[in-house]
Amino acid sequence: MATQLKTEEKKMEEKMLRISGAEAVIRCLLAEGVDLIYGYPGGAIMPVYDELYKFQDELTHILTRHEQGATHAAQGYARTSGKVGVAIATSGPGATNFVTGIADAQIDSTPMVCITGQVGSHLLGTDAFQETDIIGISTPVTKWNCQVTKSEDIPGVIAKAFYIARSGRPGPVLVDITKDAQFGQLDFNYEKCKGVRSYIPVPKTDPKTLEAAAKLINEAKKPLIVWGQGVILGKAEKEFKDFIEKTGIPAAWTILGLSALPTAHPLNVGMVGMHGNYAPNKLTNECDVLIAIGMRFDDRVTGNLETYAKQAKVIHLEIDPAEVNKNVHADVAVMGNVKHTLKQLHELVASNFHKEWLQQFEDYNQIEFNKVIDSDLNPTKDKLTMGEVLKYINEETGGDAIIVSDVGQHQMVACRYAKFNKTKSNVTSGGLGTMGFALPAAIGAKMGAPDREVVAIIGDGGYQMTIQELGTIFQTGVPVKIVVLNNEFLGMVRQWQQLFFEKRYASTEMINPDFVKIAEGYSIEAKKVDERNDLREAVKKMIQSKEPYFLEVRVEKEDNVFPMIPTGASVSDIRLE
Repeated sequence: MATQLKTEEKKMEEKMLRISGAEAVIRCLLAEGVDLIYGYPGGAIMPVYDELYKFQDELTHILTRHEQGATHAAQGYARTSGKVGVAIATSGPGATNFVTGIADAQIDSTPMVCITGQVGSHLLGTDAFQETDIIGISTPVTKWNCQVTKSEDIPGVIAKAFYIARSGRPGPVLVDITKDAQFGQLDFNYEKCKGVRSYIPVPKTDPKTLEAAAKLINEAKKPLIVWGQGVILGKAEKEFKDFIEKTGIPAAWTILGLSALPTAHPLNVGMVGMHGNYAPNKLTNECDVLIAIGMRFDDRVTGNLETYAKQAKVIHLEIDPAEVNKNVHADVAVMGNVKHTLKQLHELVASNFHKEWLQQFEDYNQIEFNKVIDSDLNPTKDKLTMGEVLKYINEETGGDAIIVSDVGQHQMVACRYAKFNKTKSNVTSGGLGTMGFALPAAIGAKMGAPDREVVAIIGDGGYQMTIQELGTIFQTGVPVKIVVLNNEFLGMVRQWQQLFFEKRYASTEMINPDFVKIAEGYSIEAKKVDERNDLREAVKKMIQSKEPYFLEVRVEKEDNVFPMIPTGASVSDIRLE
């Protein structure tokens, strides 16, 4: 009873508080359960930072070395913790440096609230110092954004921001607050948002669509599931596993769906898409029913839409109506959160086991192993491969690590060969393909899941785009493990130049600095490996370290990632060499 009275008294005190807009921002974040934010201070956001100083025992601020780093760190934190990531910056260039991370979060459905300072409201539209129309700039890449010019509007706007960011299909929200609104006074009262007029985060499920889907599934001879990140965002991993085990349907994943189902599961048949596995790509155009679960039929998955799964009936389980029939026509669209729709569908489908159909996957897997996988993981050539680095990381982590990858050849290799036992283990830039994502995202990922090992797999090109975030690691001591696979090229672009531009390597060869010395300059233990005999021990030492660790592995310069579907080709045209 006494505790309840104290809680009520505290609520009454908060209702009677007369505070500044800047303090209101901090109290709103605390009311939403935020305990960690990433950011970079500046003039237009200084009142909020002054209040943040006063609340530093309750709210930890991580000073990144660049505002883009703050957004990627917030993304990594959101992806591993399941919470809303928060980033904060000043106006003008501080706000515009947010845009890449916001765009990345939008296309990858990552819940994030970004708060930017803005010049005083009387200066809006005058080209004042560090004034930029961040609302206009960010509108195409945010789920919602809003500019606040009155202090009394701050609590309501921030409450709405968190509700929109985390509900339904998640995404990034930006709140831009003028400096006078931060200085202004208000009677503080915070109420969490429980709904927004005309915004329906989760559409209703029509029971008839469930019945129609079940009928197609029960009659199918060669069904195939392709699942995406919707399974993870919907917290539907158990329902998904139960569903595939009852139906016996082979299931393939998009890169953002990876880790929702353990890699070793017998019905996990690999990755679809441009550098995906041979079997699920080839057999997409042989299945009779294609069941898409929480995925959006991205062009890297489908290849040429004119030839994609034309023989199949398509069932699409999706939360966002905008994704249905956008790229691929759905014969049956089951709307709603897949956690609920899969559970309902589970009751309607028959138990099955598609032995002959699964054997086709096994046969194609063996072809891919013989032509690609074996030489990637167990090479006989002198130079190291990216695949064997992942093999030793798997051995040391036992498939329990979080792998954060950047964008390029190393990303495809990491997604193909990393082993996962747990969900929320694959953190990568999927839709936007942002070079420079991995290093700051790994920082956030580790802070979002401090009890798990976090290994960043990065190419030498992308690494140098956000290399300054080594300073964030130095200052915080966050024990991330950084692996740079150095082939002295912008590898993915070089591969395309080799295959489709007659080896005209235009502006893709890299002359790199001494990465080990740079890491050591930030007091991070570092090692470089270019001999196979040293690789296993180096990886073991890195994983066993309790501190941040940097490992550079010099790999084959002109190695290519196969299988590969050429741009514009059918998934059936996937190449093994």
